Amino acid sequence: MGRMVQVFRLYQLALSCDRELLWLSWMINPPQGYSTMSDSSSAKMHQQGILDGSLWAEFCDELKAAGDVVLRAQTPPDLFNRAEGFRYLTRLLRAGLDSYMESSDPRFPRFFQLANETIKIGNDNPDNIYHNANVDGTLDYKLRGNRGTVDYLSFGTKAGSYATTGSMEPTGQLEAADLELDANGDFEIVLSSRPHAGNWLPMREDSESLIVRQTFGDRSKETAATYSIECISTQGDDSLNPAAFAGQLLRSAGFVKNTADMFAQWMDRYSAHINALPSDDQARCQRAGGDAAIHYLQSYWKLAPDEALLIYARDVPNCKTWNFQLSNYWMESLDYRYHRISVNKHTAAYNRDGSVTVVVAHTDPGACFPNWLTTTGHDQGGMLWRWVEADRHPPVDCRVVKFAELQSAFQQEKTP
Repeated sequence: MGRMVQVFRLYQLALSCDRELLWLSWMINPPQGYSTMSDSSSAKMHQQGILDGSLWAEFCDELKAAGDVVLRAQTPPDLFNRAEGFRYLTRLLRAGLDSYMESSDPRFPRFFQLANETIKIGNDNPDNIYHNANVDGTLDYKLRGNRGTVDYLSFGTKAGSYATTGSMEPTGQLEAADLELDANGDFEIVLSSRPHAGNWLPMREDSESLIVRQTFGDRSKETAATYSIECISTQGDDSLNPAAFAGQLLRSAGFVKNTADMFAQWMDRYSAHINALPSDDQARCQRAGGDAAIHYLQSYWKLAPDEALLIYARDVPNCKTWNFQLSNYWMESLDYRYHRISVNKHTAAYNRDGSVTVVVAHTDPGACFPNWLTTTGHDQGGMLWRWVEADRHPPVDCRVVKFAELQSAFQQEKTP
C-alpha cells in the first residue's frame, strides 16, 4: 500500500469520527511506512520511484481514487451532477499542481489562485479576487502593493492545508482599514512570526500559507489592489530537487482527494437543513481558510422545476458588506461570468423598509423581483450568505413556494 494511500485511509476514518484530532495524531505520529522528506530512506524511495516510474503510477492511482468522491452514495446520481463532479476534480488538480508544484517553494514565493473564474472551491465568492502564496513561518517576507479602490481587502496567514492537516488554522490577519498607506495608496507589509513596526502581518512558525481576499461592491466602478511578495530571509538554490518533487507530486494528488472529500462531507451536513440558511459552524469555516471578519450562513438548496426559494433578510445590520450566492452540489460558485447568481449590499434592490428579498428560481419571475438569481439549469447545490464586518448577525428567512404563487407568497412574507 502506497504512503499516500495510508494517509487517505486514516482520512476516511477521520470523517466518521473526529477528523481534526485524527489528522493531528497523524502529524505527530505518522502511520507506519510513512516518512518525512528529510528521512534518507524515504528520499531514496522517492528517487527510485522517479527512476522506475512507480512514483507516477502512485500519483495516477491517487487521482483515480479521488473519483470515488464523485461516486459516493450520498451524491446526486444523475448525469449532469456527476459530470460536474468529475470536471471539479480536474479543476482541483490544476489548483493542486499550481500550489504544490509550481508555487511550492516558500523561499521563492509567488501568488497563485486556488479559486478564480474556472477553479472553484468551497463556495468561492463571486465578488472576490483570491490570491494565495506558500510561506514558511520561520522566514520573513515583504509584500509591496497598491490599495486600489476595491471595497474590501484582507490578508491572512494560515497553518496547515487541505493536503496535510485537512484544515487551515488562522495565524494572522490584517485588514485594509488598518494599513498605513502613502499618498498614492502604496503600502509595504512585513510577514513575520516576530513583531514589526508599521504594517505587520503576524505568522507563527508553523504558518504555511498567505491568503489575500479582495471583495468588490461593484466591479465596474472599483480598481483592484495590486501586490507582490518576496522572501527577505536567506534564500538559497531554486533548482529542482528530485526528492522534493516527489512529495510535491503526491501532495497535489492529496489536495484533490482531501478537498473534494471535505466539502462533500460539508454538503452531507447541510442536507439536514435543505432550503434554510442557519449560521454555520464558524470555527470550522475558519479552519477551512475562512475570513475572520465574515460570519457565514451556509446551506443546501434544492428545487423542483415548479418551485422557487424566497429568501427574506428582514434585518440588515450595519456592515462593511453582505452577499448571497448560489453554487452547485460540489460547492463551486455558479458561472458568474454569464449569469446573475449572486447579489450583495451594493447591487441589491431594497424593500421600502430596508429589508431585502432574494428569489432563487429556474426562470425569471419578472420585474417585481429585481433580486432574482438563476439556477443556470441546476436542481440543487450549495448556498451561502455572508455578513462582512457586521455589528451583529441576524437570521435570514427562507421558504420554498410554488413559482406560480411567488407574488402572493412575497406579500405574505412582508406582512408581520
